[in-house]
Amino acid sequence: MNAYERVMNRFEGKPVDRIPNACILMAFAAKYIGVSYGQYVQDYRLLVEGNIRCCEDFGIDILSAISDPAREMADLGAEIVFPTDGVPYSPHPYITGAADLPKLRLVKPEDGRRMSDRLSAVRYYREKAGGTYPILGWVEGAFAESCDLHTVASMMMSVVDDPDFSAELLEFCLQQAILFAEAQIEAGADIVGIGDAAASLISRRMYRKWALPYEKRLIEAIHAKGAKAKLHICGNIGHFLPDMLESGADMIDVDWMVDFKTAVDTFDDAAAACGNFDPVSVLLKGTSPTVAEAVRNSVEQGRGNTFIAAGCEVPLETPPENLRMVYQTILHHS
Repeated sequence: MNAYERVMNRFEGKPVDRIPNACILMAFAAKYIGVSYGQYVQDYRLLVEGNIRCCEDFGIDILSAISDPAREMADLGAEIVFPTDGVPYSPHPYITGAADLPKLRLVKPEDGRRMSDRLSAVRYYREKAGGTYPILGWVEGAFAESCDLHTVASMMMSVVDDPDFSAELLEFCLQQAILFAEAQIEAGADIVGIGDAAASLISRRMYRKWALPYEKRLIEAIHAKGAKAKLHICGNIGHFLPDMLESGADMIDVDWMVDFKTAVDTFDDAAAACGNFDPVSVLLKGTSPTVAEAVRNSVEQGRGNTFIAAGCEVPLETPPENLRMVYQTILHHS
């Protein structure tokens, strides 16, 4: 059974030879092939090389096109800084209020420098490993992208002080995300990940109003194009776990501070829980026995559709032997 078969069977709760390893690779993959993160996020060939080598060497089952949250933002016109070994960011808010909304125009992903680079990564994955590994595209969720453009603090105030502006900004971000997701599916993505991390900072009531409806519509568009959807909200999402099911996501990532058994039981057969050991205290700072124990605990709390992964991305300085132990433990306990 290859990785593609393993992952697609697991989505359906069908038998697999072992539980899929869904650890997210970004900075670690860049370091592993000896390039800076600044190079990695701007050259799809390096991103593809890093992920393929890590999947092969560490038993990871999903090839991911995720790199940073500034793809859409850059092509919409925001200024982006690319640190040598840090995550790209915008030093200034691109949207400061309703007066700036006319600046926003939908961009065809193939016309955007950074979005088209991700499309190239997906196509290159398809060429090199399509049908052997599942390919994971990635978009920013509408709430997260609104925070990227407007800043997190400003968006948190705007949803209270100027709900009309907030709704208009969110609708624009949703439509851009749909365009980007559809383009990646057409390029060969089997799954599209949705990063909506800022949503972990709001209440359940606010989540249901300002994040969930947009996630749901985005996932409906992904499903309409024939791909699976993965919802990634890192942080503590324990207060709205049941609501996330309404998004329609096929897989929901669960970060380490959320009780994994509760998430698994909540999602049941409706969505695959993915998680959820601590990427820092376990992978980065732990030892091989520490990793083995944490992975074993996640396996034991899972069910027939559960995926195993660190709660968020594999840290840059993770000892390779620790990441290798994730795979070895899964093998032993599947």
